Amino acid sequence: MNYHNLSTQDTVKALHTSIDSGLTSKEAGKRIHEYGENVLESKKNKSIITKFFAQFKDFMIGILIIAAIVSFVISLLEGHADFVDPIIIFAIIILNAILGVLQETKAEKSLEALKNMSAPTATVLRDGSQSVISSKDLVPGDIIHLETGHFVPADARLLTSINLKVDESALTGESHSIEKIADKSYSEDTPLADRKNIVYATSIITYGRGSAIVTSTGMHTEVGHIAKLIMQDDTPDTPLQKRLAQTGKVLGIAALLICLAIFVLGTLQGRPPFDMFMTSVSLAVAAIPEGLPAIVTIMLSLGVSRMAKKNAVIRKLPAVETLGSATVICSDKTGTLTQNKMTVTDIYSVSGREILDSKEACHILTLGSLCNDSTLKVTKKDITATGEPTENAIVLAACKVGINKAKLDLNNKRLAEIPFDSSRKLMTTVNKMEDGKILCITKGAPDVLLAKCTHYNDKGKILPLTNSKRAVLNKYNGDMAKRALRVLAVAYKETATVPKGTALMESALIFNGLIGMIDPPREEAKEAVFVCKRAGIKPVMITGDHITTACAIAKDLGILENQDKAITGTELSAMSEEALNNNIDEYSVFARVTPEHKVRIVKAFQKKGNVVAMTGDGVNDAPALKTADIGCAMGLSGTDVAKNAADMILTDDNFATIVSAVQEGRGIYQNIKKAIHFLLSSNIGEILTIFAAILMGLPSPLLAVQLLWVNLVTDSLPAISLGVEPADKDIMKNKPISPKAGMFANGLVFKIIFEGLLIGSLALTAFILGYRYKLGGTSNALTLGRTMAFAVLSLSQLFHSFNMRSEKSIVKIGIFSNVKHVLSFIVCSILLSAVIMLEPLAVIFKVVPLNNMQWITVIILSFVPILVVETQKRVNKNY
Repeated sequence: MNYHNLSTQDTVKALHTSIDSGLTSKEAGKRIHEYGENVLESKKNKSIITKFFAQFKDFMIGILIIAAIVSFVISLLEGHADFVDPIIIFAIIILNAILGVLQETKAEKSLEALKNMSAPTATVLRDGSQSVISSKDLVPGDIIHLETGHFVPADARLLTSINLKVDESALTGESHSIEKIADKSYSEDTPLADRKNIVYATSIITYGRGSAIVTSTGMHTEVGHIAKLIMQDDTPDTPLQKRLAQTGKVLGIAALLICLAIFVLGTLQGRPPFDMFMTSVSLAVAAIPEGLPAIVTIMLSLGVSRMAKKNAVIRKLPAVETLGSATVICSDKTGTLTQNKMTVTDIYSVSGREILDSKEACHILTLGSLCNDSTLKVTKKDITATGEPTENAIVLAACKVGINKAKLDLNNKRLAEIPFDSSRKLMTTVNKMEDGKILCITKGAPDVLLAKCTHYNDKGKILPLTNSKRAVLNKYNGDMAKRALRVLAVAYKETATVPKGTALMESALIFNGLIGMIDPPREEAKEAVFVCKRAGIKPVMITGDHITTACAIAKDLGILENQDKAITGTELSAMSEEALNNNIDEYSVFARVTPEHKVRIVKAFQKKGNVVAMTGDGVNDAPALKTADIGCAMGLSGTDVAKNAADMILTDDNFATIVSAVQEGRGIYQNIKKAIHFLLSSNIGEILTIFAAILMGLPSPLLAVQLLWVNLVTDSLPAISLGVEPADKDIMKNKPISPKAGMFANGLVFKIIFEGLLIGSLALTAFILGYRYKLGGTSNALTLGRTMAFAVLSLSQLFHSFNMRSEKSIVKIGIFSNVKHVLSFIVCSILLSAVIMLEPLAVIFKVVPLNNMQWITVIILSFVPILVVETQKRVNKNY
């Protein structure tokens, strides 16, 4: 039922209760059985064991498990009892599973945080007497008492309100406390944020007091609807997760097909089936980059560390890369795009707009500061004001021109006052001024205040307020309102004594001026919006504020321009899903929206194929944060509910930080792609080395233990070092990475195959040179050939890793611009030399020491990938 549409009397009748005595204890007991306790439900969490084993459903993980088991079986069959290979693979798998469980557990804290926001107790009228009970025992029809500082324990229709103000920012997104009025009713389609006769669970009473009749409890409250949305909507897989899953399937299927082909081919050649089985298993080990999941995890973690230094804390690792694919950023207005600080921007006297430090402006600010309850705190580092935001703005503006609120109050004693009242829309104080005069000062809504003025102050002259002058003042007010400024008028009159009563104080006033203020845009947000648009990302404003204010800020920032449209939550509710999905790209501003609207907006953008980033700070933002591909919560102003539902937390609540994070995300994706490019081209080289040798009737050039060493050591360290490669300087001038584009888009697959052929042919050449010609050596020909192939395969991949650093020449970007990569090259080269030259390791890896001629041959062959790819870059004009 829409209780905001009913009068207080009709609400009492509808809920069968009494204003004077409330419900009886017996009736309350019946209703708690009917409606349930006033608590938020949550879906049953999976056990840790269930979550752990769910991590192994990935196709790539399945292939890795098979590889580990096969590796274990090989060790037993060959009689080595060497379980290092399977242990390493299983360690990687378990590490990824543990990380997955930790991320999932964190996400489940959203509902717990939502529960913690509920009021623990409530002051209720039962059986004719007032008592304090646990809020979970509240039922519809209970009469509750509300005072400053109270949490609202349930949704309720106001019965009385005395200067009542409520902070609903966590629920509605409103940036300031809302005045509540009990004796009003609203149409059924009134947006939630405009229902001033209703108070909502989890809101906070910031001023005044009142009483209300509970209309909804538990999951039937507005915050309960949000809890349902959090439970219903699952976080979508990130583009990286989808791409890696696809890559894993391709690699796994390819590995199985290659194994089968090699086994059949070798058997047809008359080779022993057992030997061919061992060889095909070696190929399977070569085909799968065992270290890839760990490398991606490490690269994402490195990105997380870098982003934390830039005020972006990542809660879920894949979110780092998802940012790089973002095509739409939906941002809250207050505090993210704006400074969350009301600021005086315009002052008008009757003569027109005044500069801030003019005599007339200073007089207006002086009166505005006297008729004001804010307090000013001045320190060496900062000047702050405490109080209502619009009053804070006035005293801070006055301070800028040398008017100190504390000194004003000391020298111009307040004799009487009439507090602000929403029905009057005015506040009045009576002050004894320094010169001994007594002034009645009134500030408030311009239209109301002008009606109480009979004269105006024109540079010290007091003149009658004519209709033509009223029209001019109304025009000033209208101009500021069109620019979404909040406008207050200031007037005064001199009296001999303190007038008795509101009517005498607020009549026959002298109009003095208008003060316009707004929560201004962040300067850095303008540049960030420009960077977004240049990068092919659509910035969208989603706010609980009025559409006029939202549009003014959006135009100032560059979000709303050309053919962009703005829409309200009411209009959105009237729009069908089909219409919204078809026209979503036309809108850049959504104002006066509800939590359900935010989820609809995010889903509509996603259905158009967009990767959506969503910012928010309130309870009302949590469902949309969870639904979005990347949820960004505010660290300073954000609720725990929003933070726990998000993938990323902005510690400075700044839109510009999101754009920096997008840049970082693009760089990380670029580096992950480089690592995959490097690993797969290397692994294809390994496969082709063995495959070609089988076709040529040669023995296997590499053993399984050698292949695994190359994959887990020689490949991994350079791949990880690619994770710290700086992003290209012009990366934000490119369009977002399409979520539909595979990991091998834009010809990458052909590059990988070509480079794999190159590395494979070099390793095979080294094997033949050692096996057939020995190059001055006296060792066993087969072992020498395998040693040279092993050395070239390892060293050529290390040299090839330099090619992966950039599309540009290594000479142009500088060999030492990534010191960690150079160090990884040196470390891996030392490890390779140690395996070949140290006898205990040589025995394990079945290699022999090389002489000078053999080492020179290995180094020359290994350096060829640098020469070939550098030539290719020169041809492509990337030199």
